[in-house]
Amino acid sequence: MSEVGYAGDLSPIESFDLLKRNQAAVLIDVRTDAEFAYVGAPDCSTLKNAMHKISWVLFPAMTRNPHFEDAVREAVPDKETPILFLCRSGVRSVAAAKALTALGYNNCFNVAEGFEGDKNADNHRGTVNGWKVRGLPWVQG
Repeated sequence: MSEVGYAGDLSPIESFDLLKRNQAAVLIDVRTDAEFAYVGAPDCSTLKNAMHKISWVLFPAMTRNPHFEDAVREAVPDKETPILFLCRSGVRSVAAAKALTALGYNNCFNVAEGFEGDKNADNHRGTVNGWKVRGLPWVQG
């Protein structure tokens, strides 16, 4: 059996542009409550798009959220809606995009680079790439 794919990766700027162009598109932040509160979050207040916070894993144990798919189904019942999944660096959001694609959602995208991006030479995030570094709107939790 082959692995389920997803619609693809979009840079943070491409993701924000899609959200501006398509008011039906939805952004789902899959980070933990702690990340959302302490690191910050995309600010979509100037857009008419829905933004949801649905954790892929649960803090502090970092175990897979058994209710993730149900929460997404409730938030986004139309399987044709473009969904952009965002995490810290673009790894958990790929897993989320694949999981929802496997459930029949046809337009699941990963926000490549994530919110904080890759680590720099000093092993810190938030300086190389990602939503924040690209200058997109965000708010501190």
